[in-house]
Amino acid sequence: MKCFVTGASGFVGANLVHELNARGHAVRALLRPGSDRRGLTGAEYEEIPGDLGDRAALERALRGCDWCFHVAASYHLWLRDYAPMYAANVEGTRQVIEAAAAAGCARIVYTSTVGCIGLPQAREGRVAPTDEDTPVSGAQMRNHYKRSKWLAEQAALELAAAGAPVVIVNPSAPVGPRDVKPTPTGQVIVDFLKRQMPAYLDTGLNWVHVRDVAAGHILAAEKGRVGRRYILGNAAGNLTMAEAFALLERISGVPAPRMRVPYWVAYAAACVNEAMSRVTARPPKAPLAGVRMARYKMFFNPARAIRELGMPQTPPAQALEDAVNWFRAHGYAS
Repeated sequence: MKCFVTGASGFVGANLVHELNARGHAVRALLRPGSDRRGLTGAEYEEIPGDLGDRAALERALRGCDWCFHVAASYHLWLRDYAPMYAANVEGTRQVIEAAAAAGCARIVYTSTVGCIGLPQAREGRVAPTDEDTPVSGAQMRNHYKRSKWLAEQAALELAAAGAPVVIVNPSAPVGPRDVKPTPTGQVIVDFLKRQMPAYLDTGLNWVHVRDVAAGHILAAEKGRVGRRYILGNAAGNLTMAEAFALLERISGVPAPRMRVPYWVAYAAACVNEAMSRVTARPPKAPLAGVRMARYKMFFNPARAIRELGMPQTPPAQALEDAVNWFRAHGYAS
């Protein structure tokens, strides 16, 4: 297949390009001038200069493509001006899907986020993982990033209902190689390895190998049902931060933090951080949006993707080990 990929220089996008190569597919990658291409080292692709706002570049690049993977997104938990993020995430998504549908792509895979899935709730002292059918509304999207992705997902569903062959994937918390930026989840691992993680919040994530997420995108193009959402996660990946840090300690030899920070302390510190950021214009170390998200254990059930797509299930410990090895090999931590 000939595949068009937006966000190809990002963590998931770069791994997707490598996975498409491994499966014999040709790739056209939309890349902004000056974007960091280190994650694409060794990959084969045709570079298409442009961005999500360039409709003409999108239409040219999509000619003759069989599949479109719209992975690109503006991911920020704090900005002085959120308008560009909404423009990229909402209007950019609409533009890509419309252009791909007009070009005759057989499948358009839109990369959303588990932030658009209903939040897990505690039942009898345990957190019950949620799935794609858990009730959710725009009112739950309490920060600008989640709200922009929610609106983008609604646009994707609207276009699917109108006939565009859109399949939506919702990755959980990917970790693994080629996290060059790194992502916020990757930064947690880097800070751990550098012994800059003195304490932790009582939160949790669904950890998944980024290679499995890349494979999940391709499987969604091959087998996904139009207008359907698929959580790209790991059935064994629902780990509290204490559990994840215990695994990282075993893998890396670095002692895990033992002190748990009360939520109200983290919240107060984030409020102070953001107040200072409004003055200095420098991003806060701990954005308030991130602390609010950490109030919930983000546990999810990827059974639909496993059952309908055949989503791979690399053990979370292997995903974390591959991330540790990559960060160490590339000089992010000793």
